[in-house]
Amino acid sequence: MIDLVVSQGRVADRTAGAIPGALLTAEALAERTGRALRVVGEPSAALTDDWSEALPAAAATLTGLRDAVAESLAAGRTPVMVANTCAASLATLPLVARHHPGAVVLWIDAHGDFNTPATTWSGYLGGMVVAAGCGLWDSGHGAGLDPRNVVIVGGRDIDDAEQELLDAHGVRVLDPGASTPERVSEVVGDREVWIHIDWDVLEPGPVPAAYRVPGGLLPAQVGAILGALRPEQVAGLEIAELEATGTPADASAVATILATVEPLISAL
Repeated sequence: MIDLVVSQGRVADRTAGAIPGALLTAEALAERTGRALRVVGEPSAALTDDWSEALPAAAATLTGLRDAVAESLAAGRTPVMVANTCAASLATLPLVARHHPGAVVLWIDAHGDFNTPATTWSGYLGGMVVAAGCGLWDSGHGAGLDPRNVVIVGGRDIDDAEQELLDAHGVRVLDPGASTPERVSEVVGDREVWIHIDWDVLEPGPVPAAYRVPGGLLPAQVGAILGALRPEQVAGLEIAELEATGTPADASAVATILATVEPLISAL
């Protein structure tokens, strides 16, 4: 059984569409699954700030997300978190390390999100979240994730210094061409899996995202990866970074998201 959690508090948001995008997606998932929706955080305006300012500002939302997902895991259910930004996973990756220490983390994202305060050139908190979960820097929200259990799926926009860290710590990066259901299934094997999807992993177009990168996967390709996993392997699912536009195109984007995750949602 799944538990639906949606982040509505600002977690380093630099664009105005991520918070409403998360709510639109979560409400559609609640309707699709018949599950109640747990809302965490209160919306506030987007702001281009440094990670050192964004992190303390997000503390209450991150704590609320951690508590909601921890309760779900402790109850033996499968959390599905819909987040505004990838930085919300600062709350969840340490829980994966604690509850499912051998799980493979499929970070389905155009970016590695493996920068640290010493390597980031943008100061963006969302670009540092996996490195924090792996203990390369202290976010204050925990760590413990084994980087050798992390697989970046669809990665194609990675900084040079970030790539050095990924290589040094044994993180596997599958570029879009290598991100096939067969390859992902081979990497995962019989282990548990925690899935994170940032919609910028897609070829720009069907699902608006703030940080678009050409050369991405198609929704059907992501859906095929999800469908190749056995439902009993899946410890949790996170989806993030739909940039709502406030236009009728939002409905089409949400429909694409639902269709993409359907192979997994229907089995959980």
